[in-house]
Amino acid sequence: MEPTTRRSLVLRLRNLDDEAAWKEFIEIYEPLVYRIARRKGLQEADARDLCQDVFRGVASAIERWDPDPAKGKFRSWLFRIARNMLVNFLVRERRQPRGSGRTSVQELLEALPAVDSDGQAEFALEFKRRAFRWAAQRVRNEFTESTWQAFWQTGVQNRPVEEVAGELGMSAGAVYVARSRVLARLRDRVEQLTEDTGLNAGGEADDGALQDL
Repeated sequence: MEPTTRRSLVLRLRNLDDEAAWKEFIEIYEPLVYRIARRKGLQEADARDLCQDVFRGVASAIERWDPDPAKGKFRSWLFRIARNMLVNFLVRERRQPRGSGRTSVQELLEALPAVDSDGQAEFALEFKRRAFRWAAQRVRNEFTESTWQAFWQTGVQNRPVEEVAGELGMSAGAVYVARSRVLARLRDRVEQLTEDTGLNAGGEADDGALQDL
């Protein structure tokens, strides 16, 4: 089944019995929330717990999400839920410390700014990276290994085209064509999740858009 667009997927989440929608949503967003939680200082188990808190929060609040683009993007709404859940989580930990020897909860709380514009920008960037990882996992089997490697080594690892062409037994022109084909397919997949393709006008991957694929 082809993934739905983000807007239609989110609207489907209002039906808590739509297991396919929730499975797809968690598959896309759980790694994103987890990575942010870890970067904010949570240990692995705590980050997993926070993910569960966030998705329970989404389930309880999704009816109030306004799909009007003028009201803001869904990921901004999700970021606010995640940040609120992080604060709530840290407050609970401060009241009931488990003595794990980690960075103190108070320190983590004090490190959170009142208005986290940097955090929201980081969340948006992580979403872009997650969207490309999600897309790359799904399109790789559509290409031969040489085509994928031509894209991967020149578009992600930034190796010289001529060098990669020699190793793969391809002409430089064939490498450019292979890279362009994969990028076009990735763009199609990413646009099913977000209006931000992460590709520039020349068809190249933005720095960081494919980072850590």
